[in-house]
Amino acid sequence: MKLSIRYFAIPVCIGLMAGFAVILLQAGSMSIFDRPQEQPIVARDVFSYADAIAMATPAVVNIYTKKATIRKNPSLFDDPFFRQFFGPEGVSPRQNTQSSLGSGVIVSEQGYIVTNYHVIEGASDIIVLLQDGRSSNAKVIGTDAESDIAVLKTELTGLTPIKLARAHRVEVGDVVFAIGNPFGVGQTVTMGIISATGRAGLGLNRLQNFIQTDAAINPGNSGGALVNANGALIGINSALFSRSGGSQGIGFAIPSDYARKTLLALINDGHVTRGWLGIDAREILVNQTTGTEVTARKGILIDRVHENSPAQHAGLENGDIIISINDTYVKNGRNTAAKIVNSKPGQTLDIGVIRDARVSRHKVVIGIRPPT
Repeated sequence: MKLSIRYFAIPVCIGLMAGFAVILLQAGSMSIFDRPQEQPIVARDVFSYADAIAMATPAVVNIYTKKATIRKNPSLFDDPFFRQFFGPEGVSPRQNTQSSLGSGVIVSEQGYIVTNYHVIEGASDIIVLLQDGRSSNAKVIGTDAESDIAVLKTELTGLTPIKLARAHRVEVGDVVFAIGNPFGVGQTVTMGIISATGRAGLGLNRLQNFIQTDAAINPGNSGGALVNANGALIGINSALFSRSGGSQGIGFAIPSDYARKTLLALINDGHVTRGWLGIDAREILVNQTTGTEVTARKGILIDRVHENSPAQHAGLENGDIIISINDTYVKNGRNTAAKIVNSKPGQTLDIGVIRDARVSRHKVVIGIRPPT
């Protein structure tokens, strides 16, 4: 009997040991494949403009304005029948308060803010809201309707002004960002590229030299910042072309170089002084014959010389074609207008014109552009 037990015990023990070993192997197997393993974190290569945006956004403010408007009485109150009930003067017109919004850009630690003139035009109260949540009333320092630029000032301290870039160096294809307060939803950043430069003939203001971008610009973005990939200001968002009221990929900004000149003039003088020639003119193509060669050049055809203007005093006449200013050939109408407007009153320009197929030169003393 003892022999039989010993005979069976040895195989049983061996079997139990083998089974236990299998269980341990299965447990070990499950621990490797079923339990989540802690993998080392590998940094992803993310291409981002977050640093540039972080530099620019503290300088962009939301602008809220209140404008008093007069609502006229319905025409029935002018009817003699109803006047007998309301008196000979009828019912007094009602005054309403209209609210609007826009954006602005802090350009100095002293609290100067540049925005569009049309954002604050006619406003009785102006409130600026900073990115950090602070707000205050703003005072109008100066406005210039011709360039659609206005300068405000807030007494808040600890401000972060935006960095300025040289807008004349922007090129089509440059990456840009529009920062503002579209539709009053709060500060928003949109991305695009420079679509064109030197846009004119848009009817937005008298002095036109816009940067065009496809970065989304919507109502409320006016006066906000157009910045480059380094977070520096290249333009003040001004307008959009749209058939629906929303962005359709065609927005316009005033170049920062031009806005800066206007800003300084408004702060220092309270107004902008511009040069004036005193003509109505348009761009044309002129064929000039030099020996045996015929060269096509741009010219400015004078349609009208204003009375008692610098142009009249210098002997310019209707029908003259301006081909050069200070020995530099005319490039286009926009460039020529900019040269005249940016000339200081009292400065003398040497203007070359074609009259009766002959070239003549005239010394013109630039005057002060009259108010519009």
